[in-house]
Parts: sequence; structure tokens; C-alpha cells
Amino acid sequence: MSLMGKIRLLDLSPPELAKFMGFLGERPFRAKQIAAWLFRKGATSFSEMTDISQRARDLIKERADIAPLLSPLEIVKAPDLTRKILWLAPDGQKFESVLIPQNDHLTLCLSTQVGCQMGCQFCRTGEMGYVRDLSPGEILGQILGVKKLLTAKERLTNLVFMGMGEPLLNLEPVTKSLAIISSPDYLALAGKRISISTVGIVPGIEALGQSSLDFGLTVSLGAPTDELRDQLMPINRKYPLAALKKALAAYPLKRGRRLTIAYILLKGINDGPSEALALSRYLAGLKTKINLIPFNPWPNSPFERPSEETIQKFWRTLYDKGHTVIVRWSKGEEIAGACGQLAGQTSGQIGG
Repeated sequence: MSLMGKIRLLDLSPPELAKFMGFLGERPFRAKQIAAWLFRKGATSFSEMTDISQRARDLIKERADIAPLLSPLEIVKAPDLTRKILWLAPDGQKFESVLIPQNDHLTLCLSTQVGCQMGCQFCRTGEMGYVRDLSPGEILGQILGVKKLLTAKERLTNLVFMGMGEPLLNLEPVTKSLAIISSPDYLALAGKRISISTVGIVPGIEALGQSSLDFGLTVSLGAPTDELRDQLMPINRKYPLAALKKALAAYPLKRGRRLTIAYILLKGINDGPSEALALSRYLAGLKTKINLIPFNPWPNSPFERPSEETIQKFWRTLYDKGHTVIVRWSKGEEIAGACGQLAGQTSGQIGG
């Protein structure tokens, strides 16, 4: 943490915030007060922090600000009540979050980068290319911003790092935001309610496994053979399936937890019986649950969604081989908010 210039409070981990308060000559409890105002009460200015003396507020304000603050440039609601939020960052960059209703709670799909450099053929975000990483404050700002949009009856209970970007290529801001999210003095969200998705960045998976953070890990597989995965997901050329499986086999799982394997089903490409059997063989020996995700179309995409009959046959093959497997139909397709459809663009449809 640099003390040159103004510190952005939303970018500070719990230890960093405590250290910063110490630098200002404030006692450790001050950090908890600040955290409560920012993350529990949603304060956006120092004037709201009424249980902190004016002297202390002036001192903190002189050396720090609450930025980055995100503005919801557009909110679009789908018929299934999924909401896609297009955020405008202070530097003018745009990125998206998706708020997904699930029974009696809400899940927020977070972005970690503007754009993505992975180039997965079935993902629209890849068409944008990579623009920049999001800071911890911009990752957390999506949560804080969404909480201001909720009604009194709505509860945000789950987070998935599955929006725009590859989380494990923005590892430090992501892990810092995770520490803040899980801290009892901050957002206090249990690890079982958080999941990070990766296309298979092996060093990142290894680094997460060595951390003390607790959350779910989802791996987007896309294909069960190197030949096909090389075509669909270029990252496989750097971290092929054998290296990925080695990292997954070594990944520490808490008792009762499993790795989640996300497999996008593409008509005539990776949806046949031979691919299902190859996927079963590849996952042998790993503790996994498989989410089969029928492809969500987007403009000018070269792929199509398989028929329901094909999807069910693929599911049945894996089920009969003893795998825990479900078909995960994405929500928000009508507003380009489903898995693989995010592109950081306005639609002209403003909704609440």
C-alpha cells in the first residue's frame, strides 16, 4: 500500500485499512468504524459517518477518498426478473454485472476485467479484447452499487466471479476483494456462497489453493480433448488438459466440497456421445459436479444451441457413468445477460 497521494479506501484490505489508520495516528477501532460505514451502511461520503469525530473525518478525508464510485449507466430487466447492470467507471470504461433471482435469494455475477484476453470462441466478451483490470474497489463497487438497487424484501446472498474477464489474471485485486467480502467486519459473506470461475489458469489455481481463502472454484472446460479445446479455448495451448487436471487434483477441497466443471454445449461441436465419454474419462478421480450449459446465442456467433434431445443424451451419458451432473439453463438471455453474452454495451432499454 502506497501512501503517496490519496488512498482509495475501497481498495484497502482489512489489514491495510488498519495500517492506514495507524499511519494517521488513529486507534485500530477506527478501521472497523470506517468499514461498517462503507460496507454495511453504504456510505458514499465522509459526512455520513456521524459516529466519527469531525477532526478524525477531516484527517481521513485529507489523505483518502471513497472512490472508485460506479454509476449504473443502464439497468435492463428480463422477463425472468434477471437484471443486467452496465456500470460506468470514473475513467469512462464500461463493464457489466448480472443480478440473478434464485428462489428466495439473489446471486450477483461480478466482472473482474473490462473485456477479456482469453478469446474463448463461444464467449462474446472475448470479442472485446482486453482493456484493463478492475481494481478491488471496482469489484466491490458492483456489490455496493447493486445493494442500493434492492428493495427491502430482496437479499443479496451469493456472489459468482463469472462476469467479464478472467479472474485469475487479475489475481491480487480479486483475492483482496475476497478477503474484504468474507471479513466479519466488512461484508461477512460465507465462502460457500462465493464462487470463482476460471478458464484454467494453472498458476492462478495453484495460488488460490495455497491461500487461506474459502470459496467455490468453477472451471470452464469447453472440450474434453486437447485437439478440440485448442480450437475453442486458446488458453489450452499454454495450459493443456493434463496440466489442468494435475492442478485440479492437487487443489485442496474442504470436506463435502467439490470442484464445479462448467461445460458449454455447442451444437455439432462438443455435444456428441464420444465427447460425453471423453469428458467422463477426463474427470475420473476428481471430486466434481458438472454444470452443462446450453450455448447462449449472440449476434454473428458461429455456434448454435443443441436440441433438448441432444442435451438430455449428453446428460444421461454422464449420469450413467456416476457423475453428479445438471443442465444449467442460463437466465437473462433476452437481455444478453446470460453466460457468455456480456459485451459492455448499452441496449437503450432502461429498466428498474
